[in-house]
Amino acid sequence: MKTWIAAALLVLPPMLTSPAVAQPPKLPAAIYTDPPADKAHPAAMEVVHIPSGGVEINGVVYIAAGAGPHPTVILCHGLPGNEKSLDLAQAMRRAGWTVITFNYRGSWGSPGDYRFAQNLEDADAVLAFARDPANAAKLRIDPKRLVIMGHSMGGWVTALTAAKDKGLIGAAMISAANLGAFGKAPRDQLAAGMKANGQEALAGTSPEIMADELTAKADAFDWQKAAPALAPTHLFILSSDDGLAPGTDALAKAIQEGGGTKVKTLHVATDHSWSDARIRLQAEVLRWLETLKAGK
Repeated sequence: MKTWIAAALLVLPPMLTSPAVAQPPKLPAAIYTDPPADKAHPAAMEVVHIPSGGVEINGVVYIAAGAGPHPTVILCHGLPGNEKSLDLAQAMRRAGWTVITFNYRGSWGSPGDYRFAQNLEDADAVLAFARDPANAAKLRIDPKRLVIMGHSMGGWVTALTAAKDKGLIGAAMISAANLGAFGKAPRDQLAAGMKANGQEALAGTSPEIMADELTAKADAFDWQKAAPALAPTHLFILSSDDGLAPGTDALAKAIQEGGGTKVKTLHVATDHSWSDARIRLQAEVLRWLETLKAGK
């Protein structure tokens, strides 16, 4: 019997005896599986109002199931924020992360006038809110395990915030846009781009006001200047086929040339909003977050 099997194997087609083709990584279970129900500490959604710049901006906290405290992601949307990545927020919550989403001043019903510089202040305010002992206890947040993450302009907010906040355990940029580089374009071109982007959800601003701010603060808004400060940061940079990849590539290169060894980069052939790669986005982000939990 054994001799017959051995002989048969010798005449099998080469394709059947060659090493198995590598399979794609298994999807994280949190993408397709709900967590076990916890009646004492269920998953929840909490509306919050976060003090920033003399007003209270709107936020929603996706609280993970379990007593916690849970590692927490601050999720920053882009300009104006049509894609808020709430599918990603839900996946992260299923994986055990609490997620705080928020709207910058002057956007999507948050009071105040919209300004780019204020977006950075608002991100700082959300982090301060998450670190407040009373808020952390109520929302089951672990203030020592905070991550900031952003899409498009929110990726710019992420880069500049992570560069100065050394209490974060990680930061992730998704199809991020360097507003400093934009500010070096001709003003009329900038204003036209702001108008085409759709500003109906923004208050107290105009394409011209935004263009003027970008022009005036181009150097201060350039994330290349933040590269040295980002060297110690666990940073995940995800780019797509939207024309912005050269900007994030340049940032990653500057960080690495400055001695940074904790930068992970990934390019996926999809559009700016990852419209046909949302599952891929969730999987990549969840795998990266797991490395932060493990302290890698």
